[in-house]
Amino acid sequence: MNFLLSISRGIDAVQERFGRALMWLILAAVLVSSVNAIIRFALSRSSNAWLELQWYLFSAVFLLGAGYTLMKNEHIKIDIVNARLPHSVRNYIELIGHVFFLLPMCLVIIVTSLPYFWRSFAGSEMSVNAGGLIVWPAKLIIPVGFTILLIQGVSEFIKRIAVMRGMIPDPHEQSSGHGIEV
Repeated sequence: MNFLLSISRGIDAVQERFGRALMWLILAAVLVSSVNAIIRFALSRSSNAWLELQWYLFSAVFLLGAGYTLMKNEHIKIDIVNARLPHSVRNYIELIGHVFFLLPMCLVIIVTSLPYFWRSFAGSEMSVNAGGLIVWPAKLIIPVGFTILLIQGVSEFIKRIAVMRGMIPDPHEQSSGHGIEV
């Protein structure tokens, strides 16, 4: 189990650096959006490429940041019943959720999105909008983002087993509590 915990710590360390670097894409999206709006209103000009770049950046933050969000326990939980359960039951619910929902969903989306990306890449697919961007980078974000989420899901699974065995403190008990719980 110590070997698996060292793998989990490595995944978390990479995820921490990647997540922090990814935050800069939010600034880039805001700047692109602001410059595009200023040019559109001040000069009465617009560019489909700039508009598409905005949603590319938003998609990248959302999809590539999902693993970081999971690691930080900042994802949205609907926790009406779960919050009233003992920690041991919550731990089992987490394990079941990872094994039967999160990990299989990630695998299905990775497997089904790879051909979607590959067809776009092989065909040099371009946006249907005049002056738009190439499409395959946006489609590549899908399998990459879910691969990152899958890897982080494995790390969370390892940590949950270690918590249940009393090997480590629960990392989510130490979280900032910014996750929305209903």
